[in-house]
Amino acid sequence: MWAPTYTGASTLPDNPLHAYNHYSRRAASIVIREYSTSFSLASCLLRGRVRHDICNLYAVVRIADEIVDGVAAAAGLDTNAISAELDGFEQQVFRATRTGFSTNPAVHAFAGTVHRCRISEEHIRAFFTSMRRDLDPTAYDQAALDDYIWGSAEVIGLMCLAIFTADQPLSPADQQRCEEGARRLGAAFQKINFLRDVGDDTIALGRDYLNVQAEGEQRGVDKRKIIADITADLDAAYPSIALLPTAARAGVLAAYLIFRDLCARLDHMTMSEIMSTRVRVPAVMKARLVARACVQAPRLRPPTM
Repeated sequence: MWAPTYTGASTLPDNPLHAYNHYSRRAASIVIREYSTSFSLASCLLRGRVRHDICNLYAVVRIADEIVDGVAAAAGLDTNAISAELDGFEQQVFRATRTGFSTNPAVHAFAGTVHRCRISEEHIRAFFTSMRRDLDPTAYDQAALDDYIWGSAEVIGLMCLAIFTADQPLSPADQQRCEEGARRLGAAFQKINFLRDVGDDTIALGRDYLNVQAEGEQRGVDKRKIIADITADLDAAYPSIALLPTAARAGVLAAYLIFRDLCARLDHMTMSEIMSTRVRVPAVMKARLVARACVQAPRLRPPTM
């Protein structure tokens, strides 16, 4: 007769909820490892509970993103059905944050993170609002783009900050500076992804976030302006990394360095190259940047006022 067994633990936990929490966290950690080498590498530099909570956040954000970014469509769902799936997933998340339980392991793990780190419900709702916007292929004006980036990236930075500071609260002044840094860093990461994915987004998904100017055309935004905007966000975010608790600093710095490298590579590419090739940081370079972050993070000094 078949009976469920627990693997990876020396003894069966006395409390079955503790076991479910453990395996839910393990399930969530698979998502970041399989979907993003950059964030997975950076997360390895995070310490203890911070690393688990970041993996839990990433898993839920990635699943929602996959719902609207082609996975559901590839399964044969039309726009209305995809919208219903996204609504259902959002309801799962909020039901779990109320009850402390979900049959979806990633959602269950995230609910624990929300409670432990006091993640704002407003930020979670803003994220799902932006994901819902992806189902509408209408072009973005600047106001709509700002709203989208707020919900899809800036609030993710703020949720990460809540995780980083859950056990080590910052002073009010440092909290304010780190919130600005988290928003700017999240925005920079998102704009870099917009630019590197512009070919797939435009052709496969019918989205045009940046209205970037194609080669030989006068219409649209010059790539150089977009790069300058990203660079300004990265420059503004960098000083706040030194204010983060030590458990988070090296991981955030590693992600910053990897995306800064991506920005430099995009700057040196033509729009034709960007449209046809998804730029990546080679594995060897990523390893060097991660090692650099490990060395530099302890030496960072808070900016002087």
